[in-house]
Amino acid sequence: MINRDLVKAALAEDLAGGVDVTSVSTIGADAELQAEFVARESGVVVGIEMAKAVLTEVAVTGIEVLVAEGAFVKAGDVLIRVSGNARAILLAERTALNFLGHLSGIATLTNQWVKAIAGTKCEIRDTRKTTPGWRELEKFAVRMGGGTNHRMSLSDAALIKDNHIAAAGGVKAAFSAVRSAFPTAPIEIEVDTLEQLAEVLPLKPDLVLLDNMTTEQCRAAVSLVNGQTKLEASGGITLDLARSYAETGVDYLAIGALTHSAKNFDIGLDVRSK
Repeated sequence: MINRDLVKAALAEDLAGGVDVTSVSTIGADAELQAEFVARESGVVVGIEMAKAVLTEVAVTGIEVLVAEGAFVKAGDVLIRVSGNARAILLAERTALNFLGHLSGIATLTNQWVKAIAGTKCEIRDTRKTTPGWRELEKFAVRMGGGTNHRMSLSDAALIKDNHIAAAGGVKAAFSAVRSAFPTAPIEIEVDTLEQLAEVLPLKPDLVLLDNMTTEQCRAAVSLVNGQTKLEASGGITLDLARSYAETGVDYLAIGALTHSAKNFDIGLDVRSK
């Protein structure tokens, strides 16, 4: 996946209307070099196409991509090999690494969650807790890590939360208002208790979000619903608890940390020759 507008904006931000004073001062305009983008750790790599787009944007023509988006790599694996104008390659370096490191971090973290619940029917889903302007890319990284996407935007589906319920005057009023205004829109309702779950079931929502419930409560919710709707557990779920929640029988675990707390994946650019 490529977002060329973001590529242009990132490079413009880095130059801030000027030039790379270090490279212009120390490297001849016609100097060339060869270099490799190398993984420093093991994990799922995403952002290859964005890095290639950055290099292309600054007129680097010698680009050899060695791994595919979503590939699992080991420390020391070469991801992209480049050759060409030295100033151009070094101009692209940090921007390309920013895309690669951030997106690979999301994919690698997602993959850890997916592996933690392997063998259950449960799926790992992201949220809208994304970096402004990066949503499509970050959600793409989640998919590459083996996860699934929740709403891409507010217009995709309804998620009736406590604030909506309070504003509408109750859960039934909120549900009826959404169904009347958007008859075909999928509707998800957030509940905090099993009593609230029992109240919303007759409304036939497409999905119910179990907010900050324990594994015992989630198990009871699965029993209560008995297949009438899908269930999503969210809030306070950590990686070490993922499997216990998945084994309750819920359909999804909603994990905001996939996009807002992923550690940057360590990748470097190593110059091989001048």
